[in-house]
Amino acid sequence: MPELSGSPLVRILRAVPAALFLLAAAHGSSAQPAAVGQAAPALVVTQLDGRVFDLKSLHGKVVIVNFWATWCSPCRAEMPRLAAFYRRYHAQGVELLGLSVDEASDLAAVRQVMQGVGYPAALAASAKVNGFGPPLAVPMTWIIDGTGIVRARLISGTAVTDESLAQAVLPLLKAHAAPASP
Repeated sequence: MPELSGSPLVRILRAVPAALFLLAAAHGSSAQPAAVGQAAPALVVTQLDGRVFDLKSLHGKVVIVNFWATWCSPCRAEMPRLAAFYRRYHAQGVELLGLSVDEASDLAAVRQVMQGVGYPAALAASAKVNGFGPPLAVPMTWIIDGTGIVRARLISGTAVTDESLAQAVLPLLKAHAAPASP
């Protein structure tokens, strides 16, 4: 049987835990990751257009935070659904941020992907505060209600679909709708 301990694949597999640790440290992950039913962690990041996204300032809005990467084909496949949902429900109180986990050196590629997508985006690497930490996998989408509570997490395998977005977000919009006047 051939010796595998020095093969490139084995060296890469051995380096993965260290790389994940460094990624977590670089992105300011907190000791307590975000959890459904708990208060959303802080997230402050400068968007690609230069505006600051501060999750805490969006009280009263339903917020979707989608972690993605340019090299992730499932991420790219769900972007049109996210964009359509955002266009349809933004006026009703939905905010969306595409948070790319690409390296800062890949900014041009991130900008190119986001051209024509139609919703705000930022690089996770440029976050001033990212209490979400690095995602377990991409795509990963968090749904936060108007009171700042995480209500859903859609992760690779339960990808963003029209149905999953409607089920996770629309009840939150109805729950925070202004009462009708008499």
